[in-house]
Amino acid sequence: MSEHKSNFPEFYITAPQPCPYIPGKLERKLFTHLTKDKSNFLIDNLLKGGFRRSQNIAYMPYCDACSACVPVRIVVGEFEPKRSLKRIARANYDLVATRTRPSPSSEQYSLFRCYIDARHGDGGMAEMSVLDYSLMVEDSVVETCVTEYRLKPNQNGEAPLMAVSLSDRLSDGISMVYSFYNPDVPARSLGTYMILEQVEYARKHGIPYVYLGYWIEGSRKMRYKNRFQPQEQLTSKGWVRTPSEHTDK
Repeated sequence: MSEHKSNFPEFYITAPQPCPYIPGKLERKLFTHLTKDKSNFLIDNLLKGGFRRSQNIAYMPYCDACSACVPVRIVVGEFEPKRSLKRIARANYDLVATRTRPSPSSEQYSLFRCYIDARHGDGGMAEMSVLDYSLMVEDSVVETCVTEYRLKPNQNGEAPLMAVSLSDRLSDGISMVYSFYNPDVPARSLGTYMILEQVEYARKHGIPYVYLGYWIEGSRKMRYKNRFQPQEQLTSKGWVRTPSEHTDK
């Protein structure tokens, strides 16, 4: 009995804090610790069922009187990029994606710092140290990989790092945990490109879904996720197809 109880997740709720996505709202999170004594089946179902992973914590929104955060996933087998997405793919023809085990490097951290300072300098990750970054990458009980996106080598053999994506392999998909990129080349739309590349990788390997985390109604920061159709949203009735709201051409 005690062994069974120790293997069952214990859930906790955070205190209310200002919502980083919707001004004037407060957020709370429901979370549990992911430990090696928890079964892979249990952890996989948590991450497929609306929880997100940060190191070895699985969390989901648990807010009073607000349900704006909705888990979404791309239906890989039916995804067809619109013209603007194809343009982004062409703009990054000179990038090479390499998947490796989750091993942090000083080059990755340097790029991470440039990205955070330029895009999220007042956010919760602004104070992350080298150690914090290493833990974000390495501290995982699930199958995790790092995808590095580099320019093709020049005549001197240099291949600058342009973007990095940390992702988990679930039983039916790829869950994109966190991505960052060179903020000085906005014309490349590197954040969008990484999603396109992950979808193409999933297609080649017969992986049904790419999980994008939460789409948040009322948040401009999350509108880009509407571009990846068809997609499904997690509702009280399970995963359901959502109509496209984007008129991208």
